Amino acid sequence: MKKSVLANLKYDFPSSIVVFLVAVPLCLGIALASGAPFFSGLIAGIIGGIVIGSLSKAQLSVSGPAAGLTAIVLAGITRLGTFETFLVAVFLAGAIQMGLGILQAGSIARYFPGSVIKGMLTAIGIIIILKQIPHAIGYDAEAEGSMAFRQAEGNNTLTALLQPLQGIHAGVTIITLVSLAILLLWEKPFMKRFKILPGALAAVVAGILLNLCFNAFLPAIALGKEQLVQVPVANNLKEFVGLFTLPDFSAIWDKDVIITAFTIAAVASIETLLCIEAIEKMDPWRRVTDQNRELKAQGVGNMISGLLGGLPITSVIVRSSANINAGARTKASAIMHGVLLLICAAFIPGILNRIPLGALAAILLMTGYKLARLSVFREMFANGKYQFIPFLVTVVAVVFTDLLTGVGLGLVTSALAILYNNMTNPYYFHKEKHHEGDLIRLHLSEEVSFLNKASIKKTLDDLPHNSTVVIDAGKTHYIDFDVLELIKEFKDIQAVEKNIKCILTGFKEKYKIDNTHKVLSESTANAIGEDKESYRWTEKPVYN
Repeated sequence: MKKSVLANLKYDFPSSIVVFLVAVPLCLGIALASGAPFFSGLIAGIIGGIVIGSLSKAQLSVSGPAAGLTAIVLAGITRLGTFETFLVAVFLAGAIQMGLGILQAGSIARYFPGSVIKGMLTAIGIIIILKQIPHAIGYDAEAEGSMAFRQAEGNNTLTALLQPLQGIHAGVTIITLVSLAILLLWEKPFMKRFKILPGALAAVVAGILLNLCFNAFLPAIALGKEQLVQVPVANNLKEFVGLFTLPDFSAIWDKDVIITAFTIAAVASIETLLCIEAIEKMDPWRRVTDQNRELKAQGVGNMISGLLGGLPITSVIVRSSANINAGARTKASAIMHGVLLLICAAFIPGILNRIPLGALAAILLMTGYKLARLSVFREMFANGKYQFIPFLVTVVAVVFTDLLTGVGLGLVTSALAILYNNMTNPYYFHKEKHHEGDLIRLHLSEEVSFLNKASIKKTLDDLPHNSTVVIDAGKTHYIDFDVLELIKEFKDIQAVEKNIKCILTGFKEKYKIDNTHKVLSESTANAIGEDKESYRWTEKPVYN
């Protein structure tokens, strides 16, 4: 990939338009669901694009207000009484994130298993599809940006699908289908000549023109206000400045403000790190992001957002996925999407208010489909049950609960799978016929943790009487204390009782366990391949 900004501009600018179009309803929808002013969502989107995009080293991540924080924001505003007081908590949350970045807390994301990350991405794709179907065929009272299973009006993701079926809106459905057709057409090879114009922009323009035609010739199926984007309109500079809200710093030491700030910082940081980890897996160039720098960038963004009247910000997987699918190559796309949000919110909100939500739903449906392809399920199934089960649990849990709960359950399942795999490691040894009896060679891997204790104990317990066993730790860098105690106990007690000749080799001095030297008969030494220094074999290690 070319590193020049200008060389990548032909990819990044069209992508920024796609992300901008996706971000507008998400910013507004999340603000609505959070019980905050509409404009606060746009402020967060602008800062997420321009400020965090500039400071972050994440090339394809797009930051803005997150659906996963809506419940926390709504509860925070309710608890603190005013939006101005809540903004102080947002500012403090940013300062806390800065501290986490300085303390190198970002590295925690490296411990999330790939199966869980892929499950999260797939689940988000499914959620996007399910959430956008109501917007695609009619009208859904739930905000466009909501990602929670349970909805504010009492429905959930699945029951909400039934409501539009009782009264499908013809105009919305036609616009969605036409937009989908355009997006699919834009994927065809023969459309490469038109790649300078993003398919998403073509779909939105087509949606606007179709609605204009409905208004002129078929008013019965024309879209209502609730089926269009609704950006606050300021008629002059004074009204525009009035859309910003300043924080009330007199409440900065209030206990509830501090608790809310820590809650926002914790959830926003985890969501950001999860998103960054997922984006790295989607990045065609597999670029690695400095997680600690990302936390610092998010911290600065949230501090500024709190000062200007914006919602809390995180890296957002929906926008980031749309960015990647649109062909972005560098962070210039995220920055330009923030600039577009600022220009349109300040100068042409009336044009944005003509965009049908159905056209935007079509864009998101395509994004969801690309995240949740059936091929992902086939690939994970082929990787084996210890990859597939945590993946599937994460998918189901995220869809039916929320992002953090689902990922938490996926992590627990992944840990249990590791434990089960170690506990049920099959009885395995390599034995050779030898005139002194059976020779069994057991090799310990580079890292032997307490998780391996159960399987090692099972193997040692099952060793036959009157045999010779060689336990080789020559390639091992670490052995857990419990495992060392187990091996000592076997050598001193069980081996004696079962008349097993136990030979230990390769154990480091720090383990305080005696290696067996110069005590073997010539025939036994020849059988196990002894050399003058140690015993070495080429078989694959038994315990991993």
